[in-house]
Amino acid sequence: MSGLKIRKVAGALGAEISGVDLAGDLPDAVIEQIRAAFVQHQVVFFRDQTLTPQAQLAFGRRFGPLNIHPYVAGMPGHPEVMEIVKEPGDKVNFGGGWHSDMSFLENPSIGSILYAVEIPEWGGDTLFASQAAAYEALSPGLKATLESLNAVHSAGREYSAQGHSAQKRASMKVVEAEGAVGEFIHPVVKVHPETGRKALYVNPAFTMRIDGWSKRESKPLLDFLFEHSRYEAFTCRFAWTAGSVAFWDNRSVWHFALNDYPGQRRHMRRVTVDAWPAPVGKPALQTAEGVS
Repeated sequence: MSGLKIRKVAGALGAEISGVDLAGDLPDAVIEQIRAAFVQHQVVFFRDQTLTPQAQLAFGRRFGPLNIHPYVAGMPGHPEVMEIVKEPGDKVNFGGGWHSDMSFLENPSIGSILYAVEIPEWGGDTLFASQAAAYEALSPGLKATLESLNAVHSAGREYSAQGHSAQKRASMKVVEAEGAVGEFIHPVVKVHPETGRKALYVNPAFTMRIDGWSKRESKPLLDFLFEHSRYEAFTCRFAWTAGSVAFWDNRSVWHFALNDYPGQRRHMRRVTVDAWPAPVGKPALQTAEGVS
């Protein structure tokens, strides 16, 4: 653990961790230190890692049970591992818009771990935006208003036939959302269950409307929040190298995969971490966001 070094990379969020082999048999104390950095900095980065799918699964499971994506096929034999590939002939990338992973579920994931297998010669960076910083920059009056509101989230738009995420890609099997895919209500302001820090919890991809409001009524407020939440001072940018890893907190972070490398291949692997279930006989932690 003495070799673990944590270096902050931007004002609002982000830290790079060095001195650790994520494929190794990591002591609990090191996992606890990584988790503490993840919670504090909201997204943490690692360089020069060599992760097989099995090693990435093992690392992810140290933080919680792993999610199986309902619309994107996982690796054969490893359904929890999503291979995110843009081939040279693909025009549309996956994740190419500001969003929070899996907010369209009843119990959204807590974090995502992305590993770079093959990167383009140039381009393909990922942007991250702190929704805690975005919330904290709002006026007291708007904060109080937002804390009384909930929002409706759904995969129905993003994974529809015309949705960005459902577009065909040569090396990814993505299914379109059909019929009633479900709508789930989450607070507009989420209270982080580990820090108590408040963050905005709406995003352009999956937030449909304010609960109890029409889409027309919701649009002005959501448009303001979406514009505000990606302000440059709330962001950091990660330039990938082969073997890099990013681990971000979906409870307080948006991300955006840039599609600025036409004619090149980019291959990433992702596992997504869910919250631990409540112990038998013990209620789950209740927060302003519901069950954590």
